[in-house]
Amino acid sequence: MSSFVWDSPISIVAYVITAIAVFLSIFKYYLYITLGKITSSRNMEGKTVIVTGANSGIGKETARDLAKRGARVIMACRNMETAAKARDEIVKETGNNNVFLKKLDLSSQASIREFAADVLKSETKLDVLIHNAGFAETFKKSKSVDGIEFTMATNHYGPFLLTHLLIDLLKRSAPSRIVIVASELYRFASVDLNNLNPVNSLPGYLYYVSKCANIMFTRELARRLEGTNVTANCLHPGMIDSGIWRNVPFPLTIPMAAVKLFFKTNEEGAQTSLHLACSTEVEGVSGKYFRDCKEAGLTAGISDMEKAKKLWEESVKMVKLTDKDPKI
Repeated sequence: MSSFVWDSPISIVAYVITAIAVFLSIFKYYLYITLGKITSSRNMEGKTVIVTGANSGIGKETARDLAKRGARVIMACRNMETAAKARDEIVKETGNNNVFLKKLDLSSQASIREFAADVLKSETKLDVLIHNAGFAETFKKSKSVDGIEFTMATNHYGPFLLTHLLIDLLKRSAPSRIVIVASELYRFASVDLNNLNPVNSLPGYLYYVSKCANIMFTRELARRLEGTNVTANCLHPGMIDSGIWRNVPFPLTIPMAAVKLFFKTNEEGAQTSLHLACSTEVEGVSGKYFRDCKEAGLTAGISDMEKAKKLWEESVKMVKLTDKDPKI
């Protein structure tokens, strides 16, 4: 009878592969059992909700769930072709015909103003504004039509401007909610208050910076909205295999394929957004950061309210807010 030789190259490789497989299986199971899920069955009939970037990914799943709950859903999207297909799919599945498309390019201040004007003309109330849309580029540097670094224009300055333009409608609809999709990736960056239009920085890193800005914006927004019955919270949806990763170049796509095995599905990634948009559990809660449908802690650096205030003041200049625009 042959015996297993532990010191042979083949047996060592087999042992290592088996150990890695066991570890990864345990890790995958851990991710599954700690996955946060919305527990509220709240009906959203009579509620109007805007979801940006609702044509795909977690935005689409967020819109789908809200439609199932009976909400009037406005899908604010840049790509109207894919958005139309998503809208038809959602309406067919949910039977809710109160799902509408509106054109919105968050990298363009003109597009944001046109969208906001359209909303204010067509809607009498706005119960929830979900800033879901996001953009990520790995290496290619680009500017928006307004001359702002594209990632920051889309992920921070766009939501900042849109929130201002719709804030009066949100206040009239109170109690209302603002939900901002951030990311745990904020931990790997910081906002340089002396360079808030970092056109020469690496775009991949600026995605992390934009997520820092999302959290800082949320906290200062919540502070300014105290007493209005409009709440603002942000969240980490988890790592999702969504369109945000489409710009990862070869050969990084090879290790990324393995990493994606542990990503959440889009439906799973939408759970915390839905929790903050629908659950009575978070009614009146504002200025907080959530992960897996639970409040989570933040680093000391991101919690500096003086920096958040400075970012706000500089963002006002960057999006060219005037005395005629609503104030927060």
